[in-house]
Amino acid sequence: MQTIRSGARGLWLIWNLNWDRLLYAVTILVSLWIGAFIGTL
Repeated sequence: MQTIRSGARGLWLIWNLNWDRLLYAVTILVSLWIGAFIGTL
């Protein structure tokens, strides 16, 4: 149980440090997808 707690705490820390980078990557992917969708119309 202690291992699960420490792992969850580590994941939470990684999430807090990288959520802005993740948001940046998701924004790029969504914009590329929208561009491809518009290109097929």
